[in-house]
Parts: sequence; structure tokens; C-alpha cells
Amino acid sequence: MPKNLKGTPMALLSFDQLPDSAFVRITVLIALLTCSRTTIWRWVRDGRLPQPLHLGSNISVWSVGEIRRTLKKLAERNSL
Repeated sequence: MPKNLKGTPMALLSFDQLPDSAFVRITVLIALLTCSRTTIWRWVRDGRLPQPLHLGSNISVWSVGEIRRTLKKLAERNSL
């Protein structure tokens, strides 16, 4: 994945323009949610984040549409 701005994944820089059918890797989630890799996996296990699609033994991707819906739900809960 091409990187720009001190290692920021390009998918994060253009996240708002990605179609819901696109997929992103964990590095984008780490930057988007400003948390660690361990926290991402803990949130997946706890159901706070959707399950990834496993493309191989070491390749996991998340649906941009699912991530957007999850972030919207979290924002709605926190706005009360």
C-alpha cells in the first residue's frame, strides 16, 4: 500500500472517498481509530468492531462500509 505523510496509509488519506465495497487493512484502522493493533483485535473479539475478512493466513481486511456503519453507531451512542 503506498504511503504518504510520514507513513500514513493512502487509504486513510482518501477514506472518505473510498466506496463502501472497498476493503482496508489493519494499519488504516489503527490510524483511523488512533489505537494499537492489540486494541483493534480486542474490539473485534468483543464485538465493538466487525469481523475482518481473512484473505490469507496473515492478511485481514475490513469492509469500509461496515467500518463506517460501526463508527456512525458509536458516534450516535456518544452524542447522548
